Amino acid sequence: MNAAAFRCGTAVLAGRPNVGKSTLFNALVGQKLSIVTPKAQTTRHRIQGIVTRPGFQLALLDTPGAGAAAGSRLAHAMSREAAAALAGADAAILVVAAPRWTSADGDALARLVEARLPVVLAVNKIDRMRPRERLLPLLEDLAGRHEFAAIVPVSAEQGENLDRLVDAVVGLLPEAPAAWPEEQVTDRSERFLAAEIVREQLMIALSAELPYGIAVEIERFEETSDGRTGIDAVIWVEREGQRKIVIGTGGARLKAIGRAARLALNERLGRRVHLSTWVRVRKGWSDDPGMLRRLGHGAP
Repeated sequence: MNAAAFRCGTAVLAGRPNVGKSTLFNALVGQKLSIVTPKAQTTRHRIQGIVTRPGFQLALLDTPGAGAAAGSRLAHAMSREAAAALAGADAAILVVAAPRWTSADGDALARLVEARLPVVLAVNKIDRMRPRERLLPLLEDLAGRHEFAAIVPVSAEQGENLDRLVDAVVGLLPEAPAAWPEEQVTDRSERFLAAEIVREQLMIALSAELPYGIAVEIERFEETSDGRTGIDAVIWVEREGQRKIVIGTGGARLKAIGRAARLALNERLGRRVHLSTWVRVRKGWSDDPGMLRRLGHGAP
């Protein structure tokens, strides 16, 4: 790459559920922007993280999976966000998890090929391969599946080979001036990130009990007289039974979720937060155009 040429562009992260896309996204950006839970298809919104270093500016896009109920307006909105990210990208990072390639990996690759994007293959979770010598035959097998621009074994959790991955992607970007201020790391507001952090704690606490029929809306986000940030969060569910699950016996579960979310918000925002939460029922919110607009999913 010409040392004098500044490069700027966008790369989308793609891959099947549970390969560590959001963990890799956060590691590459250098801070937590995309929520991470053990639940597959946690990401609902397109989230942009901006990496600016001498000689380049790289916008990474973490995109929604197929987590909503099939056929719902929410599912369609998530699919549109993912498709729009592909349409506007200069390159793609296909994330797969060692030690195997699955048919779902092949499906993810096919979508990138259809979008005519150059693809860098990130083979994640190599820290879990024992012995490490097993990695070489895996990489040889993967090299025969597509003409990848590069194949980079990485560990998002351990930070292994991340600079090498970035270099491979930057080489695919066009020569162009920086598109964002050097200090900007995302296009998302603190209000948006607050809603995502509350939803993250809900998904961690509830796991299989309430997989996708839940959403978070921030009704208030403002500085308070005691110097803290006051946040009022509404947790939307679709049935009364779900409301009872979230609240728990004597409100214990909701209190625990709120406490965990407040601590995470203190760390993410770098200041003390006063968080209040309510649980409300809205039947069929995931199929309600007005609710989806309020939750940031655009026009269904």
